[in-house]
Amino acid sequence: MDIKKNQAGHFYAVGVGPGDPELLTLRAARLIKDADVIFAPQSKKSKNSLALQAIAPLLGDQEVIISQYPMVRDNSKTRERWGLLAEDVSDRCRRGQSVVQVTLGDPLIFATSSYLMEALAEQMPAEKLHVEPGISAFQMTASCFNEALTLQEDRLLLMSATDLQAVEKALGQCETLVLFKAAGDLPGLMALLDKHNLLPHARLVSAGGQGDHEIRVAELSSWPRQDLGYMTTMIVHIGKRSWREDVAC
Repeated sequence: MDIKKNQAGHFYAVGVGPGDPELLTLRAARLIKDADVIFAPQSKKSKNSLALQAIAPLLGDQEVIISQYPMVRDNSKTRERWGLLAEDVSDRCRRGQSVVQVTLGDPLIFATSSYLMEALAEQMPAEKLHVEPGISAFQMTASCFNEALTLQEDRLLLMSATDLQAVEKALGQCETLVLFKAAGDLPGLMALLDKHNLLPHARLVSAGGQGDHEIRVAELSSWPRQDLGYMTTMIVHIGKRSWREDVAC
């Protein structure tokens, strides 16, 4: 069996899941253990790196670097920050180090790794850039309630809940809607779902996989509201699509 191994001078974007160390893949754990350098992202608004906490049991003599990033909706500033980090990463790779950046969830789903990979693509050969997938927050959230995300021709839509007009439009475009950053305007979001009689069909998890901080809400209509963190994911089960018998499964 061909098992991917760390290579000198290569970069690995590694998804570490929603925060629970036991939800790392075996390959992700090995890549982290064998890395020369680990970059762990941390928001400037946070006191620590949740991704780094998730891999704490795997840390040994690797060099660990906390890379802060701005939590602002400014495309130029965001890309500038990750461009500078990419210069550091590519320099280390040229010196023969194996570099891993850990990120919560999956590196290609609403992740800081996507910005870094984009910048690295201009500085390093494609064959030296790798992505190791991880369990995303929406997968973990769905598992908390044992409800299928899709069946047959059902459409699954993933988006941020930052624009409620866009959310309302999306309700008519899928059978299952996944909303990241659902705590941003939770009262407004709940009012919108209530308007469409969908509140009983929405589930919510905040700080999933993070021990005592985790909050699960299976019934939003009777939930005594409380403050939730940035990492809040909601799944709205809108309905089921009719099975078209002329479409092969």
